[in-house]
Amino acid sequence: MNTRKSLVGIAAGISLGYVAYRVFEAARELRLPAPAMPADAAAYGRRRRALALAGILRSTAGTAAFAFGGGANAIDRLTRTPWGWLRPVTFTAVAQLLEAALELPVEFVEGYTLERRYGLSEQTRRAWLTERVKETLVGAAVSSALAGLFGAVIRRNRAAWPWIASAGAFPLFVLANVAVPLWIMPLFNRFEPLTGPLEVRLRALAARYGCGDAAILRVDMSRQTKKANAYVAGVARTHRIVIGDTLLEGFPPDEIEFVIAHELGHYVSKDSWRMIGLSQLVTTLLLAAASITTRAEVRDDGEHPRTLARVFFWISLFSQVARPALCAFSRSREWAADRFAVTATQAPRTGAAAFARLRAQNLAEDEQPTWYEFFFSTHPSLKARIAHLELSC
Repeated sequence: MNTRKSLVGIAAGISLGYVAYRVFEAARELRLPAPAMPADAAAYGRRRRALALAGILRSTAGTAAFAFGGGANAIDRLTRTPWGWLRPVTFTAVAQLLEAALELPVEFVEGYTLERRYGLSEQTRRAWLTERVKETLVGAAVSSALAGLFGAVIRRNRAAWPWIASAGAFPLFVLANVAVPLWIMPLFNRFEPLTGPLEVRLRALAARYGCGDAAILRVDMSRQTKKANAYVAGVARTHRIVIGDTLLEGFPPDEIEFVIAHELGHYVSKDSWRMIGLSQLVTTLLLAAASITTRAEVRDDGEHPRTLARVFFWISLFSQVARPALCAFSRSREWAADRFAVTATQAPRTGAAAFARLRAQNLAEDEQPTWYEFFFSTHPSLKARIAHLELSC
């Protein structure tokens, strides 16, 4: 018991100490903004990798301290209601809001300030803060609702809860893929149908693969960043190809066509459904593993929000083990989309030029360390992708 208390204390110290340091940095940044940095992709990449690793360590430590220390009990006492079914909902809402408050200086330094210093964003502090508030409120509302459902499943089925929760995950994944592009993303950006000669050209490309009625939308990414991007979102009738205005305004039409052909590859291959299926499999395994590690807590006090916090901790910890498999799958789909784009456009040289332009505009590294790509990268290195396209010429 003393060993566990010591470990919990160390975890809490790591998490709170990190936040305290970021509070100091954020206060200094507000008083005297740090100077701009040279547009060095390697330095920017190293910084982002370091922050990603620190974030995983800090998040794991903070979640452990909250679940196994006094944080969960304190919030439960603060939010307890006469209605037992509402207990996980109020607990999660307050916990999420508290976490958002603690994370605000961290995100300000590691997100807003970093992007500004490397010349990738001109977003005002007020605009950035407004988006963080929106994200927090949406996240707290969704998490609280899910916590209420999850708590009800554990409360009524303390033996079979992992399998019931797993069965309920699939419709939630589908709902998320519908709700996010239709209702969540428009809270942060404006989506408009693409029009003009480029739309006609891209529509003709899509029609060759039976997707002539696909929604092709323009999004004002420049509201947040100078980086260029395009992506596929949604499923079924909500499926759409989204193109950032930063891409539309900074790339020639033939390069845009190749990038959209790549996204069309995801669309035609129904990669959204593939990812839903893989997520369902991984979720089932994570829930099963978490049920083993929390069997005693669920049996003895399954209704206590502290138990839900511990279940969540184990799920988040085990998900780190699953991360390389998910990243490998994602990279394989990116390679497949690249091959589709080459077949669709017969212009691999144009694709190589488009990726080189993306590299420059997004301040992206040519190649990440092999270990980092294996554990964390959802996309292959640009160096490898460009080399593959050049070999196809």
